[in-house]
Amino acid sequence: GCPFAFQVPPCHNGGRRGLGRWPSDESPLNQPTPAIVTQRAVRRLPRLALLLFCAAYVLPGFIGREPWKNADVTAFGYMMELATGRSHWLAPQLTGLPADTDSLLPYWLGALAVKLAPAWIAPDFAVRIPFVMLLVVTLIATWQGVYHLGRSDGAQPVAFAFGGEANTMDYARAMADGGLLALMGCLGLAQLAHETTPALAQLCFTAVLFYAFAAAPSRSLCPALGLAVGLTGLVMSGAPAMATLFGVGGLAVTALGTRSDDSVARRRNLVWAVAIVGVGACAALLAWQLQMWRWRITGSALAPDQAWLQIRSMGNLLLWFTWPAWPLALWTLWRWRRQLSLSDPARHIVLPLWFALVAVGSAAFTQPSDRTLLLGLPALATLAAFALPTFKRSATALIDWFTLLFFTLSGLTIWVIWISLQTGFPRQPAINVARLAPGFEPSFSTVAFTVALVATLAWAWLVKWRVGRHRPAIWTSLVLPASGTALCWLLLMTLWLPVLDYARSYKAQVRLVAAILNDPPCVEIYGMNRGQISAFTFHGALKLQPASRRAQCPWLLVDVNARDTLPKSVNLHQWDLLATIPRPADKNDDILVYQRVRR
Repeated sequence: GCPFAFQVPPCHNGGRRGLGRWPSDESPLNQPTPAIVTQRAVRRLPRLALLLFCAAYVLPGFIGREPWKNADVTAFGYMMELATGRSHWLAPQLTGLPADTDSLLPYWLGALAVKLAPAWIAPDFAVRIPFVMLLVVTLIATWQGVYHLGRSDGAQPVAFAFGGEANTMDYARAMADGGLLALMGCLGLAQLAHETTPALAQLCFTAVLFYAFAAAPSRSLCPALGLAVGLTGLVMSGAPAMATLFGVGGLAVTALGTRSDDSVARRRNLVWAVAIVGVGACAALLAWQLQMWRWRITGSALAPDQAWLQIRSMGNLLLWFTWPAWPLALWTLWRWRRQLSLSDPARHIVLPLWFALVAVGSAAFTQPSDRTLLLGLPALATLAAFALPTFKRSATALIDWFTLLFFTLSGLTIWVIWISLQTGFPRQPAINVARLAPGFEPSFSTVAFTVALVATLAWAWLVKWRVGRHRPAIWTSLVLPASGTALCWLLLMTLWLPVLDYARSYKAQVRLVAAILNDPPCVEIYGMNRGQISAFTFHGALKLQPASRRAQCPWLLVDVNARDTLPKSVNLHQWDLLATIPRPADKNDDILVYQRVRR
């Protein structure tokens, strides 16, 4: 809060006495907002600290790991097929199997990165370079989107009778810092934003499109460029329907937020409408020509018990995937509800609300739901940011203490399990890991240990700073949630990376199979999914081809789940079962190795 002597009490406050009253006119321009912010509360988050924090969040997960099952290694397989010329660029295929998503642009980016990378850069790292940039653009576009919404008239804090309220630029910058911290604090962003999949590309272009509509009233060139890039990128990344919904809703919000007497804004809206129609028509035509326009609605005819299970599953996903943004977003909608009911609704609430509703609604009827819900995180983070200027000190303290306890215990758990793997004490964590990942041999990395130790000490310093006495800033409530998420993610990608690679990649299983095959000229496969095919092609350097009735290769690999249907497609009299190779961390991923019978 601010000193009473500097505050004009809001008129929705039950007529509380004070030094000033708002005019009796109830027009939107005279309507107070729930944001009460002093100039002291919007001091800048140090840029160097913010950049280092973003780097600590972005880089872990892209460096030093293997391609993980299933979506990550599958997308990598298609990129390698394009890069090596074994597949057509307009119709990517993996051993005869087309891509399971109508996405081209992410595969193109990864394939071009492999082709352009020097020989000393491993292909599985080269494909991640453009996706690092996509995540960076996502963070920048989200910051810029919140910044421009924070500058809008409806978002401004209450003016004080004798001055001292936050000025527009500093207030918008503080809101943008809070929105960026809220986005990086979302638990669901960590893994999916560090995979080389179309989901990350869709997230990036959604954030760019969100920025375009947020900045449209105050800018011309950059938002227009963002509009073209966002719509086209979403279409080429396999989300043409989402591009349409975002575009139509964004245009409607921009038009509703224009005053009837503002001729310049009306002309700008007309230009935007023409631009959206033009860009949207070109993108739709492109999607139609490439046969990318398909609906993937599921769950339309479920039994009552199945429908309830799906609703409960969706609720659980929303609960953890969007944490901690969703409770803050709900608080924003409640505190700013008066602005939503006006004839001229506040665009800083309506625009992110539309993007969030589209993502949540689409996630409820599409699979996989988490990758669709991912597109709503920038909007939810924006809504969460506008909860900050309405918080009381008690609410801020509750967030800080909950976050402090949760992430400190999580980080401590990661360290204890790592110490158990390295030393054998305490015994039980190492026993649990051995049961879940049989055959794993722990290793020590000086670099990983040093990075993890520095990150942990930084967390301890941050906690000490947060609980100490310092000038208040509205973004401080999200420092601990975002930093805690970054800390745990960094610890997982350093201390736990060897065991995670062992458990989540196919490399260990492929090496066991490759040792049996001994560099054959070709290998037939049956029942294997795209991730397995990609892993055996990359890790094992095997030339795979679909199985046929007449044996053509000396070896046949079969997924254990396809064993029952194998006799329908393969003449088993030509094959002998030689071995069953398990994947250490998954009992349902066994590979059956058949050798052709020599007669």
